[in-house]
Amino acid sequence: MYKDHVFYRDFLKEYPIIERGEGVYLYDSEGNCYLDACSGSMNVTIGHGVAEVAEAMAEQGRKVAMVWGSFGRTEPLIELAGRVAEMAPGGLDKVWFVSGGSEANESALMLVRQYYISKGESEKYRFIGRWQSFHGSTLACRSMGGKVWQRAGLTPLLLDFHHIVSPYCYRCPLARNYPDCGIACADELERLILQLGPETIAAFMTEPISGSGICGLTPPPEYFPRIKEICDKYDVLLIVDEVMAGFGRTGAKFAIDHWKVVPDVITFDKGVSGGYSPLGGFIVGDKIVDVLKEKNKGKFSHGHAYQGNPLSCAVGVAALNYFKKENLLKRAKERGDYLIGRLQELSTKHVSIGDIRGKGLMVGVEFVKDRDTKEPFPSEAQFAIRLTQMALDKRVILFGMQGCVDTISGDEILIIPPLCISEGEIDEIVIVLDESLTQLEEELL
Repeated sequence: MYKDHVFYRDFLKEYPIIERGEGVYLYDSEGNCYLDACSGSMNVTIGHGVAEVAEAMAEQGRKVAMVWGSFGRTEPLIELAGRVAEMAPGGLDKVWFVSGGSEANESALMLVRQYYISKGESEKYRFIGRWQSFHGSTLACRSMGGKVWQRAGLTPLLLDFHHIVSPYCYRCPLARNYPDCGIACADELERLILQLGPETIAAFMTEPISGSGICGLTPPPEYFPRIKEICDKYDVLLIVDEVMAGFGRTGAKFAIDHWKVVPDVITFDKGVSGGYSPLGGFIVGDKIVDVLKEKNKGKFSHGHAYQGNPLSCAVGVAALNYFKKENLLKRAKERGDYLIGRLQELSTKHVSIGDIRGKGLMVGVEFVKDRDTKEPFPSEAQFAIRLTQMALDKRVILFGMQGCVDTISGDEILIIPPLCISEGEIDEIVIVLDESLTQLEEELL
């Protein structure tokens, strides 16, 4: 083996060498087995080691691995676009492919800008997101995102995007109580649009269910219908970021389906290839495409080198075939209900569990020092970081975050395992979480 020349995210951490995966498990070179409750980077939706996907990758690689999108098209590209369009909500049936979520979200921003320029409304250049949201790691995505600690060191480089509060009912930033609040957090969008000038606002971008922003944050039933009403009223496009939540993760084809709302743009990534190849994109309908056809000579002036490459698209087709064959949409809902039920049982034993939220197999748990007052643990206690390390020592991989309360304090985890998980494997996660919480509560409470 080569001497290690990798530039790591954390040079002080010792990373295991993972040799193989199967279902919800990963195996390292020392013979250790880990239950992957993070689905890789929230993207291995269909599970590790699916032979059909590997075979499709090899077969396509023997044919042609790369075709420049400005020159030609391929059957995998056309077939995958058709599969994605079949899953999308009403009228959204034109699909643009890139290599990941950050590219997908930036492409959507560029699309919206070109849409309004083509319409002769070039003054519409402003974008609105939500505080405590996450939309990717590039500068434009960090500008749209609202995680303050991620933005801090980059502030001089960020774009002048605007933000409203998130629908964080457990800790309402507007000091209201649902349902008496009248969904005031949604009305914040209208307030900001009017303050900045509706003629300048191009789009509002939001996650339907939050991934790593506020783990598992799920708005009330009235939220997205009200958001869509406001966007339509002021000719503002609604971009829904389904990078983490799409393709069955929440028990719906796309998470926005839970609210029966059709946005103007859906961005996606992770689930479309099941994590087997870098692949993402956006989905739009005739409202946008017709403007480009009629007003911009049919062109979208944008592109990436690996956009719509046949190798990744063939993997996407195989992954969605497996998703359908194994009925993982139904599995996500059923196993999600089971997971939430087990976590609710756990909350009767552990007073540090403050809130359980999410849908399907995208579930967040927030921890508190005092359940009655919702007082968080002090940031120096590093509750979530220590919890995830304890779980890792017991061979369960969890995703932990700090800062959900005030960008500094507030501890939470996101449980987001492959959709193929069994009830017994969920029990393994809960047992390890139970043991780890028992140890932490003894130390900190």
